[in-house]
Amino acid sequence: MNDVFRQFSLEGQVAVVTGAGKGIGRACALMLARAGADVALFARTEADLASVNAEIIAMGRRAIIVPGDANKEEDLDRLMQRTLQELGKLTVLVNNVGGGGPSDPRKFKGSSVADMLSFNVVPAYNLIQKSAAAMETAGGGAVINISSVAAKYAQKHFSAYAASKAALNQLTRNLAQDFGPVVRINAIEPGTIMTDALAPFLTPERKERMERSTPMARMGRPEDIASAVLFLASPASSWITGKVLSVDGGVEAPNF
Repeated sequence: MNDVFRQFSLEGQVAVVTGAGKGIGRACALMLARAGADVALFARTEADLASVNAEIIAMGRRAIIVPGDANKEEDLDRLMQRTLQELGKLTVLVNNVGGGGPSDPRKFKGSSVADMLSFNVVPAYNLIQKSAAAMETAGGGAVINISSVAAKYAQKHFSAYAASKAALNQLTRNLAQDFGPVVRINAIEPGTIMTDALAPFLTPERKERMERSTPMARMGRPEDIASAVLFLASPASSWITGKVLSVDGGVEAPNF
């Protein structure tokens, strides 16, 4: 193998991808498998995981399906146990579970803010904690948390979501200090990506305005994020930890 390509190879690696059934998670799982990794697929909808699983198996890689809820610690324990038992080790973790959207702070209850903060931070924290020992045993590992550009913007109706993703960014920076040098922990801030989650908010007028205000003149694709995940999971980024990488088409201000 060419030395350049070897720097991006994940041959012999085992990855866990949460939210792997659709969108960014699906693209990440497929990208890591193409780079040589075996993949444990985790999400709530088993049928979605089965489709991704079939594509990975067709590549000649191993994959397992672990349906579950990232908010339930027993489901995360089962994910870890099955990954180690059936795939042999764990070296890459993609914390993609999370989400949210616009909310009116005059109506959005504090309990809903707490739920959003928990959803975007606690599963990632739990999985990093549960994965660290296995990665150390394997000789090293890489964690990639999927955040959002909302974490760095000030805009109307995004206080709860932005705060939760900003918390995930700071979690990334601090845990990198705790688990280095053996485990690297980084995050990616996607810009506006064409996914099923975005579709309900994307009117034709809004899409046209967003494309016009993006230097790269298009919306992002899940594969754009998956390529960045591959870089941060691979030996090519072996001296990068505790960093947040924006993958946003060059947008420097809110354009939603």
